[in-house]
Amino acid sequence: MYYPDDVIEEVRTRNDIVDVISQYVNLKKKGANYFGLCPFHNEKSPSFSVSGDKQMYYCFGCGAGGNVITFVMEYENYSFAEAVKLLADRAGITLPEITYSREARALSDLKNTLLEINRLAANYFYYQLKQPNGRIGYEYFKNRALADDTIKHFGLGYANKVSDDLYRYMRSKGYEDSILKETGLFFIEERGARDKFWNRVMFPILDVNNRVIGFGGRVMGDGEPKYLNSPETKLFDKSRNLYGLNFARTSRAGYILICEGYMDVIAMHQAGFTNAVASLGTAFTSQHALLLKRYANQVILTYDSDGAGTKAALRAIPILKEAGISVRVLNMKPYKDPDEFMKNLGKEEFQKRIDNAVNSFMFEISVIRSQYSMQDPESKTAFYNAAARKLLEFPEKLERDNYTEAVAREYMIPLEDLKRLVASLGGRFGTGVKPAQDEKTRIRPKKDKEDGIKKSQRLLLTWLIERPELLAKIDGIIGPEDFVDGLYQKVAGLVFEELRKGKVSPAQILNQFIEGEEQYREVAALFHASLSESLNNEEQKKAFSETVKKIKKNSLEVQSKKAADIAQLQKIIRQQSELATLQISLDGI
Repeated sequence: MYYPDDVIEEVRTRNDIVDVISQYVNLKKKGANYFGLCPFHNEKSPSFSVSGDKQMYYCFGCGAGGNVITFVMEYENYSFAEAVKLLADRAGITLPEITYSREARALSDLKNTLLEINRLAANYFYYQLKQPNGRIGYEYFKNRALADDTIKHFGLGYANKVSDDLYRYMRSKGYEDSILKETGLFFIEERGARDKFWNRVMFPILDVNNRVIGFGGRVMGDGEPKYLNSPETKLFDKSRNLYGLNFARTSRAGYILICEGYMDVIAMHQAGFTNAVASLGTAFTSQHALLLKRYANQVILTYDSDGAGTKAALRAIPILKEAGISVRVLNMKPYKDPDEFMKNLGKEEFQKRIDNAVNSFMFEISVIRSQYSMQDPESKTAFYNAAARKLLEFPEKLERDNYTEAVAREYMIPLEDLKRLVASLGGRFGTGVKPAQDEKTRIRPKKDKEDGIKKSQRLLLTWLIERPELLAKIDGIIGPEDFVDGLYQKVAGLVFEELRKGKVSPAQILNQFIEGEEQYREVAALFHASLSESLNNEEQKKAFSETVKKIKKNSLEVQSKKAADIAQLQKIIRQQSELATLQISLDGI
């Protein structure tokens, strides 16, 4: 799938990367580049770099990198074509008809077909809800106090009791079993086909771009399972989507409410809390947290008030914190969930609960407290010790002291006694690192060292990009063929070709690797390799010369192993001999 290269290049050049990324990330200029907090991972110190000269971004923390097109792809979860379209619209560029490779067209056609089938299925379920056979589903929603506008807003529907009802409808639309099997809506077997969802009220699941990517269904009656979700498909990834986020992402509340189920989300939206979302029949994941981080820096957990809800909150808190999101926990008691709460106390009281939501750490302490009897001296002491160990999670003394004061005040523990207990339990971990954390850090395997030759190749390519005049110094000595790593050899060919034309554009070169994610990341990193040697003194110039010789030497060794005859081998040996005395002059650089 592609547009002509000149069209892609026009879209890229007409969208300054600093201007575009500044709409998503707070950037500050530092030297020649701009820096900010990476939107793709949690960090406290800015390591996300944007280069106006290169029209590239790169995170030195997580390795995310690319040009303006790929930033939009990553941040908005867009396809390449969707990102190009957004940027073209932004720049006022009219795009030509898109062209596809055979493989890309097949994949694009499949996804578009699946989206169309899902759209048709959602419409079909919605239609059935208003028919006589769907009365049971409609009454279920009305008994849950949902207004017709809410039912329409969320596209709620009903799957009939006939087990092949939707299947026969889709076949009447001309869809074959081979494609229907890919939707996750049907069981296609040798003995026949049947619907995955029947006799259930249906909840269409939309992505952030308002496209139906899957479904959830609640059984009518006592059948099992009570709730059933679409399996993972080419469109639907449970760990990367949240129910209601297509609406919540545009909320102006400044925070996101996370709850457990579809009905909780719908009830809250109906009450005006349009910033509510829920995970899709799966535990909350780091991917969910990073997705939320794009839209809010704070979340309030509104999980069920039972034991399962408490456990879910305790699992989600560290995941959200790791993503750099502030977490608070709402007290739902005496009711079980937001839907039940809203029906009994209303949205004004729910807003009060939001305003008084407890800090996530204090919530965790309260859960610990519930496990001990404060009437028993031994149990009471055990709670104090458990609270002190929990306080050791804070590595910064000031933050640890603030929370120590809060815990002491909340549970009427003498402050100085609690401080001494924390200090004594910390012992050699006085910095606040728990023993378990310290051990985990200590035994974590070290990252493998980058291969020396590969590093040299990357460094030389970076030098050439940064200092195009260096090409004249090595022309005839080394060429793209001497970069023995396959990926770097391809990049070197493009870099050398561009340099000979007079100017190299990293962002344009990167477009050549758009379809290979791992290659793309490595090439993006290449264009941001650290240049500690600036070639300003003799020692640094010598390092450049040694890097060239190291790459050439390795290239000749590789060639010698593949030599077809004696004459070729003799030529290689002669070049190796000449290399030993080679001197590269950088006079004038």
